[in-house]
Amino acid sequence: MAKIIEGYMPFRGYKTYYRSVGECKDGKKPLLLLHGGPGSTHNYFELLDVLADDGRQVISYDQLGCGNSFVEGHPELWTLETWIEELETLIEHLQLKDIHILGHSWGGMMIIAWLIEYKPCSVSSAILSSTLSSSKLWGSEQHRLISFMPQEHQEAIQKAEANNDWKNPEYLAANDYYTIRHACDIKGERPECLMRKKRFGTESYITAWGPNEYTPLGNLKDFDYTDRLNEISQPCLVINGTNDESTPLLAKTMYDNIPNSEWELLDGARHLTFGDQTETYCRILRNWMEKHD
Repeated sequence: MAKIIEGYMPFRGYKTYYRSVGECKDGKKPLLLLHGGPGSTHNYFELLDVLADDGRQVISYDQLGCGNSFVEGHPELWTLETWIEELETLIEHLQLKDIHILGHSWGGMMIIAWLIEYKPCSVSSAILSSTLSSSKLWGSEQHRLISFMPQEHQEAIQKAEANNDWKNPEYLAANDYYTIRHACDIKGERPECLMRKKRFGTESYITAWGPNEYTPLGNLKDFDYTDRLNEISQPCLVINGTNDESTPLLAKTMYDNIPNSEWELLDGARHLTFGDQTETYCRILRNWMEKHD
C-alpha cells in the first residue's frame, strides 16, 4: 500500500489540511484533486488512492471552510478568489510542477476559472469531473431533472423555492429523493471514506452556492465561463454520468467549446461517478494521465 502523508499549510491566518498518497515514479506526474461543494471534503477522493499504486502521487485537500480546514463565522472568505488563492498557495507549498489536476463539481468550476483567468503553466492536463461552466445552465438542467420526479416532490421543491423555506419536511423528503436519484446513495453500506463523519462547510456552501444543488443563490450564481472556454489551452478530459446532476448537455457544452478536449460518459452513473463506477473511472483516468505525462 502506498505511503500516506498528511499535513497542514498556513493560509490567511488559518490552516489548510492536505493528504498525499504515494510518490511519482517513471516520469509520471502528480494528480491534484479538488473536491466539490463548496464545503464538501477530500474524503470521497480516498476512493482514488488506488491510482497511487501505479507509481503516481495523488494529492487531495480540504478547502478552507470544511473538514480538517474548518472555519466558520467569516462569510467574507467564501469566494472564488479565496479558494483559487488557496489552490495556488498549496501548489507552491508542496512544490508541485507539471501536474494533472482533477476537479469534481465545484472543484471543476475552480479549474475552469483558474485556467482561463490565471493561465498557469504548471498544468499538463485537467480532468473536469461532473462539473459545469455556467451556473444558470446548471440550474436550468436541474429543474429539468426535477420535472421527471413524482408530482408531490416537484410541488414541494417549488413551494420551498417560492417561500425560501428549506426546512419543510416535504421539501427535505423531495431533496433526499433528488439526491439518491442524481447525486449518490445516502443510505445503505458504502466504503468507509463515504460513511466517515465529516465537518461539512455549511456556511461556505450557502454563502457561495445556495441552499441546495439546484437553486444557485450565492455569490457563484452568475458564474459563467462558457463563452471563454476556448481560451483553455491544456488538454481536458470531461467526464460525467448519464444520471448525473452534471447532465450530458452540461458536459457537451464544455466538450464542444474546449479546443483540446475528450469526453467520457458513464452509463448509469450519478454525480459521484467515481463512487458508482470506481473501477471504470480509475481505468479512464490512468489511460488519460499516461497519455499526457
